[in-house]
Amino acid sequence: MIRETIVKLAQQAGRAGKSIPPVKLPYKNMLRDPSTKYRTFVPPKLSNRQWPDRTITKAPRWLSTDLRDGNQSLPDPMSVEQKKEYFHKLVEVGFKEIEVSFPSASQTDFDFTRYAVEHAPDDVNIQCLVQSREHLIRRTVEALTGAKRATVHTYLATSDLFRNVVFKMSKEEAIRMAIEATKLVRKLTKDDPAQQATRWSYEFSPETFSDTPGEFAVEICEAVKSVWEPTEDNPIIFNLPATVEVSTPNVYADQIEYFATHISEREKVCISTHCHNDRGCGVAASELGLLAGADRVEGCLFGNGERTGNVDLVTVALNLYTNGVSPNLDLSELASIIEVVERCNKIPISQRAPYGGELVVCAFSGSHQDAIKKGFAQQEIRRTQGDNYWSMPYLPLDPKDIGRDYAAVIRVNSQSGKGGAAWIILRSLGLDLPRKLQIEFSKVVQNTADGLGRELKSSEICDVFRKHYNYNSEHYSKLSLLEYDVLKVGPDRRTLTGKIVADGTVYEIEGSGNGPISSLIDALSNFLNVRLTVDSYAEHSLGSGSSTQAATYVSLAYRRESDNELARQWGVGISEDVGDASFKAIFSSVNSIVNAGEISLTNTRSSGIN
Repeated sequence: MIRETIVKLAQQAGRAGKSIPPVKLPYKNMLRDPSTKYRTFVPPKLSNRQWPDRTITKAPRWLSTDLRDGNQSLPDPMSVEQKKEYFHKLVEVGFKEIEVSFPSASQTDFDFTRYAVEHAPDDVNIQCLVQSREHLIRRTVEALTGAKRATVHTYLATSDLFRNVVFKMSKEEAIRMAIEATKLVRKLTKDDPAQQATRWSYEFSPETFSDTPGEFAVEICEAVKSVWEPTEDNPIIFNLPATVEVSTPNVYADQIEYFATHISEREKVCISTHCHNDRGCGVAASELGLLAGADRVEGCLFGNGERTGNVDLVTVALNLYTNGVSPNLDLSELASIIEVVERCNKIPISQRAPYGGELVVCAFSGSHQDAIKKGFAQQEIRRTQGDNYWSMPYLPLDPKDIGRDYAAVIRVNSQSGKGGAAWIILRSLGLDLPRKLQIEFSKVVQNTADGLGRELKSSEICDVFRKHYNYNSEHYSKLSLLEYDVLKVGPDRRTLTGKIVADGTVYEIEGSGNGPISSLIDALSNFLNVRLTVDSYAEHSLGSGSSTQAATYVSLAYRRESDNELARQWGVGISEDVGDASFKAIFSSVNSIVNAGEISLTNTRSSGIN
């Protein structure tokens, strides 16, 4: 076997007393002391930090930016038809706010915005992003005209780095530009008598908020709010984006809480997060942002977006779900969502992506499989006692809640232990294998997977089981029982007489014991001229109601004819009658032994019946 060869090679290549010096890091490109090049981000000072003691108890407002931010990040942007399909999938899932495009950027985006306006349900808000420039704002409002609900989203970079280096703009100039853009949006939307059929909302993003001094972020948003004049019924949206993730999630949460506690008229403000994933912490930052006072989360399904992507909305939503909080999004058919996302984005979702990855609910490790198998068994007991809470080792989410079958939970390869193969047999055949049989069968499966060099399918594992244990004697039956009779010959003694067929010849058999099973074993021992003993025995019911059957497992011990070594062989029998199931299991085992050539029919003590 491959595993044994590796062990032998490792033993042969032992250190043999040699000293191996520690590895000295060369630091060819990285700095030995990165603090000389990169600064530690200092969070704003909070006199009374509250967010660490809070719990998320309700879903936020969601904004999907897949069709705008996610689309513009694609090497090959979506076609109009793909955007239409994606749009309808977002509506189907339950998104009520969708940023559909940058309509001033191209005729394609403008035309798609018109499609979204004309096909959006009445409760879905269509949002468009636009730079703070007059001709672009006018074009954007034109694209949104006629919508039931629409949001114009303007933005302006506010961090010192972007203002000073990219735009050469002072704080005062930035505030003036934000005010002028807001005034124009107001004039063209909610103040225009011709636009009163639309519920107009306004969003302003102090872009690069995560690297913006907190005082200035509040100052520029106060200026914008005073011009827009929001209401509690229709609050202004201040999106506070981690345009570039520059710190740990707790720092972002401090920034959100600082803003939430310093902006005036908080009841007229919706705080939105838009976390990118430069440090891999977009989900954590969004969740801590909600704890810190945010009301809305912006992002993309499965985290598509510029650079390392936007926050993964599926993960944030299902994190809420597995904490008992409804996300108000229906992800029941996650596979269909994945299919649309992968086809339209032309980017595969990682097999290890949270929740959506193909392998995230699959266990290959033996210890994981064993724990999951035991978890399902215990869960059934809890449910009979009225406890319906999901509590499963390694599985925080019930796969069925997102449309996945339990058959995919445990997958078996050469690294899998006894629990994996046993789980497959339980789910596929209904057989709850006894522990000793689990251990033995796992070795058979491992050797099979090792030989093939790949994972085994469930059907293949079942085939291996049926063949190796001559399941119900359905694979090979050199011996079969024709008839029998058991007589009571004493208080605790029974005698069995009967007829069997061996290689096409009928033989009479006789044996005695303290019950039918021991009597049959004795009769077969006499016939085969070898001493058989029951090494292990187990049984359980199979099915329920009128279709209930008995499953019996018998391990017979015997000595091989070739070397007189003690050996064992399991057999499995299924029948509506427990006694019949036991007899089938015994013949299943004996047939396996005979077929393997470890007991010969030529040495039998009986003569055939003419």
